[in-house]
Amino acid sequence: MTRRRRHGWGIAVVVVTMTLTAAMLPAYVTWTEQFHGDATTAAADSALDGTDLDGADAAAVSVLQGGAGNDGHDHVHNDPATKNAVSRTPDSAGTADRASATQAAAGRSAVEAQRAEKDPTLLPGTAPAKRASVPADRYAMAGGCYALQGPDGRWVRRSGAGWSTSATSVADAEPFHFQATDLGSYLLFAKDESFLSVGLLGVVGRTSTASARTTWTVERTAKGFTFARGAKVLGADARGRLTERASTPFALRLTTGCAAWPEITTNVKGEPHRGASPFQEVRGYLDAHTHGMAFEFLGGQVHCGRPWSPYGVKAALVDCLDHQLANGAGALLENLMSKGGTPVGFHDPVGWPTFKDWPAPDSLTHEGTYYKWMERSWRGGQRLFVNLLVENNQLCTVYPLKRNSCDDMDSIRLQAKQMRNLERYVDAQYGGPGKGWYRIVTDPFEARKVINDGKLAVVMGIETSVLFGCSTKLDQPQCTKAEIDRQLDEVHDLGVRQMELVNKFDNALSGVAGDTGGIAPLINGANFLETGSFWDMRTCENGQEGVEDRSQLTAPTLVPEQDALFGAIAKLYIPVKLPLYASGPHCNARGLTSLGDHTILRMAEKKMLFDPDHMSVAARKSSLDLVERIDYPGVLSSHSWSTPDAYPRIYRAGGVITPYAGDSDGFVEKWRQHLAWADPRYYFGFGFGADINGLGAQGDPRGADVPDKVTYPFKGLGGVTIDKNVSGTRVYDINTDGVAHYGLYPDWIEDLRKQGGQAIVDDMARGAEAYLQTWERAEGVANDGCRDRAARPSDAVVTRLRTGSSVESVLRKVGQPHSRLGTSFGYCTKTSAGTTKKRTATFTPSGTLKKVV
Repeated sequence: MTRRRRHGWGIAVVVVTMTLTAAMLPAYVTWTEQFHGDATTAAADSALDGTDLDGADAAAVSVLQGGAGNDGHDHVHNDPATKNAVSRTPDSAGTADRASATQAAAGRSAVEAQRAEKDPTLLPGTAPAKRASVPADRYAMAGGCYALQGPDGRWVRRSGAGWSTSATSVADAEPFHFQATDLGSYLLFAKDESFLSVGLLGVVGRTSTASARTTWTVERTAKGFTFARGAKVLGADARGRLTERASTPFALRLTTGCAAWPEITTNVKGEPHRGASPFQEVRGYLDAHTHGMAFEFLGGQVHCGRPWSPYGVKAALVDCLDHQLANGAGALLENLMSKGGTPVGFHDPVGWPTFKDWPAPDSLTHEGTYYKWMERSWRGGQRLFVNLLVENNQLCTVYPLKRNSCDDMDSIRLQAKQMRNLERYVDAQYGGPGKGWYRIVTDPFEARKVINDGKLAVVMGIETSVLFGCSTKLDQPQCTKAEIDRQLDEVHDLGVRQMELVNKFDNALSGVAGDTGGIAPLINGANFLETGSFWDMRTCENGQEGVEDRSQLTAPTLVPEQDALFGAIAKLYIPVKLPLYASGPHCNARGLTSLGDHTILRMAEKKMLFDPDHMSVAARKSSLDLVERIDYPGVLSSHSWSTPDAYPRIYRAGGVITPYAGDSDGFVEKWRQHLAWADPRYYFGFGFGADINGLGAQGDPRGADVPDKVTYPFKGLGGVTIDKNVSGTRVYDINTDGVAHYGLYPDWIEDLRKQGGQAIVDDMARGAEAYLQTWERAEGVANDGCRDRAARPSDAVVTRLRTGSSVESVLRKVGQPHSRLGTSFGYCTKTSAGTTKKRTATFTPSGTLKKVV
């Protein structure tokens, strides 16, 4: 039972928030009127639109040319026209296929042929080793049940309100569940579900609430294990009573009878699959766009819950205090986004263990990537996950509740640190450093090893509005190339390998696509607050269908739509005028700037993956021109925020595309469209961009009455058995709950199979490999010469490869093989006579070259 409490200060916050919001928007209306001119007069040309390269960047282009051979941001979240469209542009849902019939047939035929090729061998993962009677080190007791023995040979058990070494046998000792809070630190969870704790006077007792006073750092010594809290060490006094005033090593012995630690279950049977070698072709699902650290963005008080807590699920999946007021009545943002666009609404604020109203596909302020839900997705077949660090300084500034800095780069640094903390936490649950399934990777070679080891390769990325502080004020950039270089070095050192240049606002690097409908006034106004200018939207010239930025209103309007970030505050139905624009379709005149050129060139030099999503049409076209000019394959579109003209160009560059996930039926149609754009020269695999955690609504259920519904249990990738997810007392079913949380993505993929057949699941299983091959090419590895004749290596070079060379060395020297099966690579080579030969390079299990035949 959750006891309801009234928080006077919380009520005050809600009242103040509503008052400030109501006061702010009328003022905004008055303020914007002074900027409304002739509706047919476009804004002045931006001083930032020149893209001439200076000497240094021109030199960089020359070097690179000679090198390698709506999400929840700006759309109506539950509008199928954008949620399930090929592109999240306003008019793309019915966009005609731009591929010619011949190109489309070639693309589909090439993908079919690739599916028919031999798959890599997948092995069942290694089951955890049987737990030893005595832990081998300070990490090995995680999740185990142990008794503690003092140096006098007696065992720890309860003694009144405290503890003492008074039991004469293990059978009489207190069984403690060791719950890891971090690497080498634990909660000692007693049989009555209390925690071994320390009181204010140093007395060791029991408490029902986990905290710093119940967290013990364990070290192994020659005489046993010590338990400390900072400088104070647990021990037994002369009478055997446990106290912090003495220091005693304890022996640990495996036992039984521990209380069950409360936790979410994955409901996936069987060990996650692994590869037959560390360097073979991988199989696994790809999500290239999620915000797993969103609990820290927007000041850290908008998002409710977090992916983990050292104190467990009870502490992690708790609703925000303002939500707890009167059954969700204080949850203004949640209500505005999920309750029909009104600030008045209710939801059950209880998370664990009932989860009655959250998480849910349309609940955008609640945690969706709790680590056990992510673990379910990994166990169900996901092998590559891109976590994008995200911020929006203007909304953070406006929102009255916050505990973190609103500066974009400060927030990115904090979220990057939290990714490392989560990696440590998962390691702690699995027995020590490097043993967890959540592995942050920084190059494709490392990622391949991680995936073939049966774990989840996690890539760090960035999606923010004011990248590197590169705002623009009245068309004057607020950063320099030197500052960009310095901060790009910094984030690269943090581990960032994928990046967008813009998100919500124009900045000194690029113009944005903008927003449409009733939400546009607030976002356009925020753009003004950030830059001193409104969006420079003009009628598109010589436009193609669907190749446009967000349509703007040409007259004042009410605010009838919703948006995850800004729309919630705008939903008070107060008339807000936009600057009057010429008739549509609209294109932002602000394109890619010289600083944007510079950033892309420096990203290419650092082998980082560039994502042109959220750019204005003009900026994206220029950026892809630059990518093509330098022949850089490290490009992707991660969540349907590019226009349809860009997708074939990305494929032709050797990039990868992961559309916004959305509803399963809509995603199947996106997949069919993308098959026509596939470039036969490259490996094809398909992924998704979930955009979960407050930025994008998830897939809705199709219903339990559809004839092709998902039936449980079902077989997942690698042969695992997937049943309905049980989280606390809540049972989730994809047919009726949709993608309520991240752990239901294996179920969503099964729903894809029900509608699109085995072919779509095969392409999804090849998604991680497609991403890795794009990343390898960005690293300078030439394309597969069997598919791409222009990339075919010399037969002489291949046959003269030095025995003992590493896999990476071989790849860099002769390019990507056509097949990577077990310990063998298959190549197509070009002889001096111009003919083609097939060669096989064989490696040792550890990855050194044995021979080429």
